[in-house]
Amino acid sequence: MTAQAPTVICLGEMLWDCLANDRDLPAEQVQSWTPWPGGAPANVATALVKLGVQSGLITCLGSDPEGDRLFQVLQDNGVAIAAVQRHPRLPTRQVQVLRTAQGDRQFGGFGAIACDQFADTELQAEQLPQAWFRLAKVLCLGTIPLAYPSSAIAAQQALTWANQQGMTVLLDVNWRPSFWPDPSLAPDRIRAILPQIQQLKLAREEAEWLFDTVDPATIQARQPQLQAVLITDGDRGCHYWVAGWQGHCPSFPVKAIDTTGAGDAFVAAWLAQNTQMDFQWTSAEQVQTAIRWASAAGALTTLNPGAIAAQPTSDAIQSLLSKT
Repeated sequence: MTAQAPTVICLGEMLWDCLANDRDLPAEQVQSWTPWPGGAPANVATALVKLGVQSGLITCLGSDPEGDRLFQVLQDNGVAIAAVQRHPRLPTRQVQVLRTAQGDRQFGGFGAIACDQFADTELQAEQLPQAWFRLAKVLCLGTIPLAYPSSAIAAQQALTWANQQGMTVLLDVNWRPSFWPDPSLAPDRIRAILPQIQQLKLAREEAEWLFDTVDPATIQARQPQLQAVLITDGDRGCHYWVAGWQGHCPSFPVKAIDTTGAGDAFVAAWLAQNTQMDFQWTSAEQVQTAIRWASAAGALTTLNPGAIAAQPTSDAIQSLLSKT
């Protein structure tokens, strides 16, 4: 167990991504699935460690073999585990991930279990490690905890502490309708916490869904407390607004095998660059360099199946950058 408080605290789900071995088929026709450890906050936490940044994960796993194996994944990857809760009854989440021949994925269902009957929905606010928030620099949060009463309370507690301590909060919208018992509640719940957020990461379709625009400067104008708005768009690159600088970073031409976790690797690499710069951006060139670094991390993650297993090291990112 890592005693030292992490630099980046990630809060949210850790789960098994069950990737369809048969491509371009609906779930009921898939013959076999391969489980890979995942969950956006967990992906960011492990990717950060590979990039030399201490991270810790706040999540709730089931007290089952699936939860045990995920707990071991965190340990093996050097993520601080003091804040991992275990639920005595509810199972660890597993989600079906459908894939196209091009490597794009779509999240399906959860088999015979309802979306609100997994351990991560019961994250307890009173068990959060307040001491972490006194020393950490960043809280990285997804929106899935907002879908369930208990985990929503825990997420708000973490946001309160992070804002009190002057931490930077990055929200990855990570819109997954199948995770919400009532998806119609999602927009208002997400918008309600935006005033407590300093950095916002969205996929293009999420920006359209939540803001009716894909222009990061327009989003920042509506939420002037935001210090960064990052909009990723797959092989069309990333549009961004950071500390007053706006631009576009093209994607890297790679042959994608599986895009699961690419956005999470992007977030981790971006946060790693932030911590290296101590969140002090002084030129457009600095920002563009950091975005390119993050984009390279995302691209490399698509070259192999799974999210955590495919994450690159700093040397691999630098190698790709040197070739382009």
